[in-house]
Amino acid sequence: MRSLHLFIFIIISLVKASESDDGFCSAPSIAESDEVSKLIYGKVTNPTLSPSHLQDLPGFTRSVYKRDHALITPESHVYSPLPDCYKIRQNRCSNLQDKHIRGVFDHTGNGFPFVMYFAKMKEMSSSGLPPQDIERLVFVIEGAVTLTNTSSSSKKLTVDSYAYLPPNFYHSLDCVESATLVVFERRYAHLGSLTTELIVGSTDKQPLLETPGEVFELRKLLPVSLAYDFNIHIMDFQPGEFLNVKEVHYNQHGLLLLEGQGIYRLGDNWYPVQAGDVIWMAPFVPQWYAALGKTRSRYLLYKDVNRNPL
Repeated sequence: MRSLHLFIFIIISLVKASESDDGFCSAPSIAESDEVSKLIYGKVTNPTLSPSHLQDLPGFTRSVYKRDHALITPESHVYSPLPDCYKIRQNRCSNLQDKHIRGVFDHTGNGFPFVMYFAKMKEMSSSGLPPQDIERLVFVIEGAVTLTNTSSSSKKLTVDSYAYLPPNFYHSLDCVESATLVVFERRYAHLGSLTTELIVGSTDKQPLLETPGEVFELRKLLPVSLAYDFNIHIMDFQPGEFLNVKEVHYNQHGLLLLEGQGIYRLGDNWYPVQAGDVIWMAPFVPQWYAALGKTRSRYLLYKDVNRNPL
């Protein structure tokens, strides 16, 4: 079995996840071969890291980590093995260890734990299950995977498609050829008797939503009903467009820039960003974005919703 590779670029954790023998891989499962989706987010997996005169500069990186935000750029990606899954790779980013994040949450008193990572699947690889009570959303950036569940039904996920897997929902993601996913996981925050359901969709099938006072285009990948404790937004900006509201709020974010480039303000810092960059925003950090360049900017944004932040 070829290895399934993971790169974790955002770790937000207040409580250590429960012990589990399952990971993001298991024994290989053969899925039927099919034509792989066209690569529409090519610069996420093959980014332009920097101007040519800086690419080979020793020690150069745009990555930063601060108390209330982080920018993690492609030249900082490092892989290391998962403890509970043979030949699986992941990176618990050294600047985002649990002790640093606890300090952030102890200070603000707000926020929900979540994890966001790249899963780089090699040919003939399969996923495993997350720990108990952990919900998962996968979004395909490159290649294709087949989602299988207990009913023996299967669905093919191609580039720009996604699946939400409720907590304790048996499933497997099988890859015949290579694929790259961005994965979100968090411990589900129960609210009464409400429950979530399996969702499979694609960005282009989601309707554009109204954004009063703003110019960007917004789609949401999950229902806005109270059962769901987070959502994933897809936000599009044309060159020169920017956020009207200079946001400060209790929600925290994990962001992956899928296309384009621009300027992101985080606190008192201003960062040039481009496709492939990842951002973590703690509760109450001032945040703002403006799109630059000659092409559309698109980013994918995690946001905790529908739960009391205390």
